[in-house]
This record gives sequence, structure tokens and C-alpha cells, in this order.
Amino acid sequence: MPTYDYECDACGHEFEHFQGINDPHLKKCPECKKSKLRRLFGTGAAVVFKGSGFYQTDYRSESYKKGAAADKKSSKPKSESKSADKAPAAKSESKPKKAAD
Repeated sequence: MPTYDYECDACGHEFEHFQGINDPHLKKCPECKKSKLRRLFGTGAAVVFKGSGFYQTDYRSESYKKGAAADKKSSKPKSESKSADKAPAAKSESKPKKAAD
């Protein structure tokens, strides 16, 4: 659930409130009890990742790691074959289009 920022237009009180996305907006200020509260635009609905970080290898099994290493070894770039250099490339010929009058 995200944290939303609220501000009261009557007394200027600002605070954060932890609530679900589908929950109704708060309307009454907890300080002055007036119905002048508005929700501010901000990072409320954004996903915030906390911690040291997420890495590609965090959730990989040992069998996956072994398979990935095998794929990496087998997919090394090969040098271009000499037969490809000898064969001329096929050129496609196209006739120029006539301009519409």
C-alpha cells in the first residue's frame, strides 16, 4: 500500500497517510478538524525499492546458473566463413517509378 501526502488548506498542516489505492481520499484534517484537506501530487502511488538492490542472480537456482553458463560458452561469436566472402551478394534490381502527371 502506498503512502500519500496530504495538506490542509485551513491550517497548513502537512502529513503522510498510509492507505490503499482504492481507499477514499481523506477529507477531514486531524489537527483542526476542518474539511479542507487535499491530497498532494507526489510519489504516493509509485513503487519504492528499499535496500541494497536487486540483482539478476538473486533468485536463480543452481540448475539455471549451470544452463546459462553452458549457453554462454556455446554462443561465442564465430569468425566469418571464407565461402561467404567469395560468393557475390545478390542484388535486387528495381525499375524507377514514373512520376504521376
